[in-house]
Amino acid sequence: MSDLQDHVSDLLAEYQVPGAAVGILHRGETTEFALGVTDVTTGERVRTDTVFQCGSMTKTWTALAFMRLVDEGKVGLDEPVRTYLPGFRIADPDVSARVTPRHLLNHTNGIEEAFGDPGEGDDVYERMVENIVDANQVHPLGHTHGYSAALGYAILARVMEVVGGRRWDDLLTERLFGPMGLTSTTSRPDRVDPERAATGHVLRSRDEGPVVSPVPHLPRAYGPGGGVCATVGDVLTTAHVLLAGGVAPNGTRIVSAERVHELRTSRVPVPDPYMFGPEWALGLIVCDWHGETVYATDGSTIGQNARLRLLPDSDTAVAVLTNGGPRESFGRAVFNRVLAELGPTRVPDLPEPDPTLRLDPSRYEGVYERPGTRLEVTARDGNLFLTHTLDPVHAQFLGKPDQLRYPLLPVSETHFLMPSDDPLEDTQTVAIYDFAGGAARYLHTNCRVHPRSVA
Repeated sequence: MSDLQDHVSDLLAEYQVPGAAVGILHRGETTEFALGVTDVTTGERVRTDTVFQCGSMTKTWTALAFMRLVDEGKVGLDEPVRTYLPGFRIADPDVSARVTPRHLLNHTNGIEEAFGDPGEGDDVYERMVENIVDANQVHPLGHTHGYSAALGYAILARVMEVVGGRRWDDLLTERLFGPMGLTSTTSRPDRVDPERAATGHVLRSRDEGPVVSPVPHLPRAYGPGGGVCATVGDVLTTAHVLLAGGVAPNGTRIVSAERVHELRTSRVPVPDPYMFGPEWALGLIVCDWHGETVYATDGSTIGQNARLRLLPDSDTAVAVLTNGGPRESFGRAVFNRVLAELGPTRVPDLPEPDPTLRLDPSRYEGVYERPGTRLEVTARDGNLFLTHTLDPVHAQFLGKPDQLRYPLLPVSETHFLMPSDDPLEDTQTVAIYDFAGGAARYLHTNCRVHPRSVA
């Protein structure tokens, strides 16, 4: 352990991560350690009971809570949402009538995240559902995977509130956190004890180093999809439930083994299989690590990152929680070091570009966009590039231009590496696919899908 901690300490310095908590669950034995500081301005040390923001890892907790209701016969994965929310309506009447919880859990609903400002009150998820009556489709229902950061799981939360008779936050506490023994986990980041809370940091330059994030936590609208805060030990307890067929370490059955099996095996393909995994299950990402199936649940807020990997074949889980630094590369380095000690496998490297590919640029060129995001693919001398237009406020805070340009290095006819000349940025992967009339219809990166603009 001392060698492992020394290695992670070196990684903190290399990646300029202020602090981290690492947890390992291996064949029923748990190991945890913490390094670094919770806040660069105070120098307070990270402890294993430090509470981190888990971001979209929250979706796994929401999925587990929803599955408890499935076990009780109160909801069905394939019943229309309207079964529970009779007034549910979006712009497309067919999708309004047919969208199901399974579509929401695996991110194939295609509903644009046009929920406005639903406020911070206890009725936030009710208001979000009311606000999307004019929301359009990013893609047809079930047509492709396209990650929903907030809306899809907020609709699930509203279904849970109606059938469970309690607010989503209360349902999670009473039906999930309490029975699991998660004494340090909450769905309300604004209520975390400041003495135990990790502070988020962003890195604008290596010379400046990490600075405190301007956004202390995500809005409440993101609660069911990204609002949970937890210690590394509580994350490992959740991992135990998923590895042990629904039973918590305290012996309490949280969900049936059948529901855990469905969480892991009800899958849809992910257009970009390289960054996270080739398939998406119900609240879990499905990875292929050199022939071994590994499950992942990840999350990031503005300044904090949470990563969990479940390796059922070796009865192992590894969790990494940080309060800054890069989103992917630090966690990948820690996972590989831990797995080198345990011996089961390692994280696959990103693919290499294929320099022999000769692509027709006209099939890819164009603007792909959603509200708030504009990506333009252009060609120059036979090479493809992607230009990302940033929000001006975001760009100013990060000290970046309003537009960032990246090369697209082909791995196949539909997949690309997108490296950055900024050493603070991880290499990303991109899928450009679904060709109709010779031109691609969608661009998929960071799990988000962006349709080709018709303008």
